[in-house]
Amino acid sequence: MKIGFVVNDVATEQDVYTTTRLAITAHAMGHEAYYMGIGDFAYNPDGSLSARARKGTGKTYKSLTRYLHDVQKPEVEQWLPIEDFDVVMLRFDPADDAEENPWAGNAGVAFGQLFAAAGVLVVNDPTSLANALSKAYFQHFPEIVRPKTLISRDEEQIEAFVKELGGKAVLKPLQGSGGSGVFLVNSKEAPNLSQIIEAIGRDGYVVTQEYLPEAKNGDIRMFVMNGRPLEVDGQIAAFRRVSTSDDIRSNMSTGGKAQKVNVTPEMLEMVEAVRPKLIADGMFLVGLDIVGDKLMEVNVFSPGGFGSCEALYGIDFVPAVIDDLERKVSVRTHYDEIPNVRLATL
Repeated sequence: MKIGFVVNDVATEQDVYTTTRLAITAHAMGHEAYYMGIGDFAYNPDGSLSARARKGTGKTYKSLTRYLHDVQKPEVEQWLPIEDFDVVMLRFDPADDAEENPWAGNAGVAFGQLFAAAGVLVVNDPTSLANALSKAYFQHFPEIVRPKTLISRDEEQIEAFVKELGGKAVLKPLQGSGGSGVFLVNSKEAPNLSQIIEAIGRDGYVVTQEYLPEAKNGDIRMFVMNGRPLEVDGQIAAFRRVSTSDDIRSNMSTGGKAQKVNVTPEMLEMVEAVRPKLIADGMFLVGLDIVGDKLMEVNVFSPGGFGSCEALYGIDFVPAVIDDLERKVSVRTHYDEIPNVRLATL
């Protein structure tokens, strides 16, 4: 199987990223694993598609660091026809390029759609990812699993909603991820509310959500594959992310610490509630971020944390992901008429 991993920029990838674990595992399982950046594609005059791709050329690798070092060597890059690939995983984060390369997010999903049209299995489904470029996508999930939310740029509306919530709320930009631009507003910050709204609103819409008291204990990242919790040897791939400071954000990128978590029946019910839409949208592998009995976010672009899961439980969940991609490619050889959006979660 020839599999491509689309990232923001090959040169800026890090060995701790989940994408590195996916790629090195695919390589170790005997597949050809290539990295491609969002800016590495070409739609040629004859209608064909190609990509500037890189891969590790060693037979085996004992470390993620060594593997990524080989991938990032400039002399290993080559232009390959996209039609030669069996699978392309879109593993870029639009928020990382929002300021310096605002074109990147749209380009990534647009080329992903072209790859799917050429007969390549693309996960997650690029057409659905186009709808998920902002947090507004989250509002399409059942209301019962979502915190009370207002999306607006009107200061009076936002202030009234914060008052309705008892004066305590979380404000963040509609675009973005990784905890960037997130503010907790309470009675202490109330005098600065208008400035916070103005700061976030400069770049677009403001998302205002109810504050969940359970957030002080961090949030839970759970991996869901094909609409069901990813489980290996009886263990579900999930962990708690706890802030190591007074910062309300528990994202690993902001210094959060990973802890073991017991997956409750209530969490599994939440997965069941969102499963139909994940399946319908072709969301093969996602990360659910849970606080208390609410779902705070659905990471559909580049959910990370497999390294934390392995460190906590001593279980490598990555081979199960590659195995499932192998199965989907096998299905396509017999049923090439199945559309990408359906095969992605079949």
